[in-house]
Amino acid sequence: MFRRVSRLLLSFVMLMAGAVVGVGATAGAAHADSCYTWNRTLSQGSSGSDVTQLQIRVAGWVTSGERLSYDGQYGARTAAAVKKFQAAYGLAADGVAGSATFSKIYALQDADCTPVHFTYAELNKCNSDWSGGAVSAATAKANALKTMWKLEAMRHALGDVPLTISSGFRSRACNSAVGGSSTSRHLYGDAADLTGSPSFCRLAQQARTHGFSEILGPGYPDHNDHTHVALDPSPYWSAPNCGI
Repeated sequence: MFRRVSRLLLSFVMLMAGAVVGVGATAGAAHADSCYTWNRTLSQGSSGSDVTQLQIRVAGWVTSGERLSYDGQYGARTAAAVKKFQAAYGLAADGVAGSATFSKIYALQDADCTPVHFTYAELNKCNSDWSGGAVSAATAKANALKTMWKLEAMRHALGDVPLTISSGFRSRACNSAVGGSSTSRHLYGDAADLTGSPSFCRLAQQARTHGFSEILGPGYPDHNDHTHVALDPSPYWSAPNCGI
C-alpha cells in the first residue's frame, strides 16, 4: 500500500511540475519512469520497440476472442486497444498514445514493469529463477509479464475487484507434482489459475474480452474450483457450466 501511495504522489508531483514548465508538450517526457519511458507520440503507422512496450500494456483491451500481436507495428488493432484503454480510464479515446495515455500507464506500473496490482511472485510460486519449463527462463518471465497486464485490464473491467492467482508458471517438476498436463501452458509462463471472487463463471466470461485464447472453467474436467486463463496458439475455451 505504501509503495502504491508513494508512486501516485510522485506521479502527481511530476505531472504538476511538467505543467508549470511546459514539459507536457512532449509525448512521453511529462515524467520519467523507472520502468520504461516513451519519448514520442505513437499512432497508426508507428513502429518500433516503444510500440511493442505499449502493446504489452494494452493487450488486455480487445474484443471477444481477439489477441493483440506484440509485433511493434501500430496498426488498427493496436489503435482500437488503445482507445478501449483510454475510455476505461476516462481519457480522450482517440487511439493515439500521447502524454495522457503514457502518464496513466506510468501510474499503473511498478519499477519492475509489473502492473501495480500484480507481482512476479504471484505468477511464480514454483521456482524463483523461472527455469525448468517448456521455454527459457527469460521467455517464461516475459510471458508472465504479458499475462499480468491482461489481468490488470480484466481486474479494472470487473470494477477493480482483486483477483487471486493460485498457480502461474510451473517447471516440469512442479507441473508433474500437481498432476498438470504435459502440454500445460503453465510450463510457458503465460497461464494463471484464478480463484476467490468474482465467481469462476464470471471470471471465465470476462476473460473472453481480455486477450486470453485459452479459458477453462467450471464443467471442464478438474476445473470446477478455479478458472484457468492462458495464451495458447491453438485457442480453446471450455467452461460448460458457464455457457462457454
